[in-house]
Amino acid sequence: MEELKDIIVGLEQRIKAYRSRLLELEKKREKLSDQVATIKKYLELAETLYRVEVDKAKLASLSSQILTDADAPNGSPALSAADVEDQSRDILLGRSRFSGMSIPEATFRILSEMRQPMHAKDLYQRLLDGGIHIRGKTPVTSIATAVKRDKRFRKVMPNTFELAESKNVQT
Repeated sequence: MEELKDIIVGLEQRIKAYRSRLLELEKKREKLSDQVATIKKYLELAETLYRVEVDKAKLASLSSQILTDADAPNGSPALSAADVEDQSRDILLGRSRFSGMSIPEATFRILSEMRQPMHAKDLYQRLLDGGIHIRGKTPVTSIATAVKRDKRFRKVMPNTFELAESKNVQT
């Protein structure tokens, strides 16, 4: 009987020690989660500032391309002031990020930056923000279909995709 009491006391002490250690680790995890969230915000801010600076350079380049109809060589279209204004607004708002790209090309860039699988709805929002307008009644389905057909992507869940090479890189 004495032996059983000793075993019980020993187990109670272990349980207390494990609970204490668990609490410590959970506090550390919470602190790390806060730090990760902060770093993500700083990264997002830095990327936004970077895009703004790149877009400023594009805007400066675009403004130097303004031609009047009289200055335009024969057969080449001149940029109207309205065209330049629209393009300038898109650049300043970051909407020209994916201009001239196909859906799969822009999606490849997004997934390369994110380095994690993304749902077609999230891809759609990022594509819109980057200046790609998808016509049709179901743009999310259009994105999913375009991405499914491209070998650079792998479907990991319904309408959720990652880069096909990402599994190879991580292992």
